[in-house]
Amino acid sequence: MIKSEQAFESSADNGGKSVLEPQGSASSQSSTGGLEFFTAEEVARLNDQLRGMSPIEITRWAIGQGDGRAIVSTNFRPYEAVVLHLCATVQPTIPVLWVDHGYNRVATYRHAEQLRQMLGLEIRSYLPRISAAHRDAISGPVPTTEDEQGLKAFSAVMKLEPFQRGMRELAPKVWITALRKVQNPNRAGLDILTLDRNFGALKVSPVFYLSDSEMEAYLAEHKLPNEWDYFDPAKADEKRECGLHAAWGAEALGKGASAA
Repeated sequence: MIKSEQAFESSADNGGKSVLEPQGSASSQSSTGGLEFFTAEEVARLNDQLRGMSPIEITRWAIGQGDGRAIVSTNFRPYEAVVLHLCATVQPTIPVLWVDHGYNRVATYRHAEQLRQMLGLEIRSYLPRISAAHRDAISGPVPTTEDEQGLKAFSAVMKLEPFQRGMRELAPKVWITALRKVQNPNRAGLDILTLDRNFGALKVSPVFYLSDSEMEAYLAEHKLPNEWDYFDPAKADEKRECGLHAAWGAEALGKGASAA
């Protein structure tokens, strides 16, 4: 049901504990995700090990680290079915955070509903505090890439603020995403595991190193649908970031996202 707001590998020698467990216990992490618990060296070590694991093993490990507080986010763009299927396979009731900014295409809404029914997704939909029609009437058309500041302001109001609200309410320790290295230059500098300072969570991307052909193969193997009729107005271009995974997103949220 869409709700709107208006493996880890184990070893016998380890007594069943995750071989990727950081020093200490995941359950000792704070309510902000325990980012202070992971050092840069620890993250680098974990990434070295995670790169040798399959996406489903990474997903099991990530959800295990969440200690009951893992979520997956989605925008129902192409290939999102892969990470949603991975998460639903490991934890069928995992919350799915979706910001419905009001500018989605008809095909995106139909794809979302198809996947909801097929995978039994527990979608938590968060909407901006102002509707798309209201925003356009006041501020005019959605900014283009020629107006970088205007586009960032648009994203802050229509995407970042509702996402931040969702993260505060769901309060995850672990945030699973469909980020991939091949998507844009900014993401090429990330890795499977990162400490997300924008939203205070351990961010895990199980499909980070998968190619398009590998994603296609996964879809085919599991008979999952894909949808190419998609556009994100907060990015305007696939080589840009909307702010969720970029440092400027925190700055935009800090300004209060007052208007676009």
